[in-house]
Amino acid sequence: MKKLVLILALTFSSAAVFTSCRDERSGVEKAADDIEDAADDVGDAVEDATD
Repeated sequence: MKKLVLILALTFSSAAVFTSCRDERSGVEKAADDIEDAADDVGDAVEDATD
């Protein structure tokens, strides 16, 4: 019985740790990242075109 309780406690503890460490970004942050990536791509394309 003690093993069962300890196993369940360990399982729930590890599940709480792994689910609370997710990186959640808002829609604005995602859009800003997409714009930054697009600007980087354009900059790379311009550099490639001038070479």
